[in-house]
Amino acid sequence: MKLAVFDFDSTLMDGETIEFLAREVGIEQEVKVITTRAMQGELDFFESLQKRVSLLRGLKVNTVNQICESLPLMNGAGETIKELKNRGYKVVCFSGGFKNATVPFAKKLELDGEFSNILHSKDGILTGMVGGEMMFNNSKGQMLLTLQKLLGITRENTLVIGDGANDLSMFQYADKRVSFCGKPILEKEANIIIKEKDLRLLLPSC
Repeated sequence: MKLAVFDFDSTLMDGETIEFLAREVGIEQEVKVITTRAMQGELDFFESLQKRVSLLRGLKVNTVNQICESLPLMNGAGETIKELKNRGYKVVCFSGGFKNATVPFAKKLELDGEFSNILHSKDGILTGMVGGEMMFNNSKGQMLLTLQKLLGITRENTLVIGDGANDLSMFQYADKRVSFCGKPILEKEANIIIKEKDLRLLLPSC
């Protein structure tokens, strides 16, 4: 058995979920600046996530779900996941984003699992608070280590794919470390570098 772990935003999905949501309330540029700095490793991920989600306070959950369910897949995502599963991989998604997006996409792509965060709401309205499984800089690495132990999968049989600083913690537990159109902080630690938006380009390395 082998394990492939994909980041969601700007990896499985073409864009940043929180920026699509911010666009709805007219604060996309403000959120984008924070997201970019966090993905470059310039800001603490936990603090940046809390700040960005606080700006979404007042957005209707129904609107959030509609936006999340229509997010654009990354080029080649479906074919790549299908082929990896054919090659014996368990395929999961780790996201610093939100279950409103990762749950429907996990079903659509037939992933074996997804781990992400939850936007807190009350009476159908976002409160501006967030919690969940992927809140910190090291969350993805810790979850990967847990999965490897549960499934009995070695680092030699582990493939990780991401684009930003919060994906870095996975790299120490995987022999195949993919920077997918990644930020410099991630790219310098990767041993597979893809600079085009086509996930099928990673298949020759698998």
